[in-house]
Amino acid sequence: MIYVVLYLCVGAVAGVLAGLLGIGGGLVIVPMLTFVFTSQGIAHEVILHMALGTSLASILFTSLSSMRSHNKHGAVVWPVVLKITPGILVGTFGGTWIASMLSTNFLKGFFGVFLYYVATQMLMGMKPKPSRDIPGTSGIFAAGSVIGVFSSLVGIGGGTLSVPFLVWCNTKIHKAIGTSSAIGFPIAIAGTLGYVINGLGVQGLPPMSLGFVNFSALTGIVAASVLTAPIGVKLAHSLPIDKLKRVFAVLLYAVGTRMLVSILF
Repeated sequence: MIYVVLYLCVGAVAGVLAGLLGIGGGLVIVPMLTFVFTSQGIAHEVILHMALGTSLASILFTSLSSMRSHNKHGAVVWPVVLKITPGILVGTFGGTWIASMLSTNFLKGFFGVFLYYVATQMLMGMKPKPSRDIPGTSGIFAAGSVIGVFSSLVGIGGGTLSVPFLVWCNTKIHKAIGTSSAIGFPIAIAGTLGYVINGLGVQGLPPMSLGFVNFSALTGIVAASVLTAPIGVKLAHSLPIDKLKRVFAVLLYAVGTRMLVSILF
């Protein structure tokens, strides 16, 4: 039961922060699941793979809710979603195959460095300058593939990468965020499928797992995050978000450092 409670806590924290700061839940879910799975005594060789796969599976549910909300406000540019989806699917699925061949320590290091990047982006308010239009078929396929690969390696819905890309391509920020929420769904589909397939037959997986997706953790995370995300949204209208983002950026630095240090000890 203690681990069920911990899974619910992971989802609750991820939901509040997603609603409060507009961040992807994977930034919170992956490191927290890593610590929970480690305390459970799950085989070290599969801990990060399980955290990444389960995080992407949770995005199947959260991205749908976010996408519907943004679409009601006309903030999803569907032609862009349709054009970028083939690259997203190929890149994300390919990324899970790459991840399956990498060690837990390498994935920890990669995730830790990625957290440093996100924290720096938040702390400094880094935003790309609109300087070009959405590329053609081959260009947007390549962009989608890159976003997909990185998303699968860090277990996120891609917003950290797709929003800056869309803004760079002269998409207004609110439409970039809305379109990114829709892009998160094909990332979640390909990522979940990839981590399931690449995890089949792997030794050391915990009970209630299908490949690298653990359904005990997934159920707890989704149930709690759906309930707490609206709380985060309400808090966003009464709290100093800019200050909270700076505090959260410092927390990301700390979590990233912890992930990197855990490679050595």
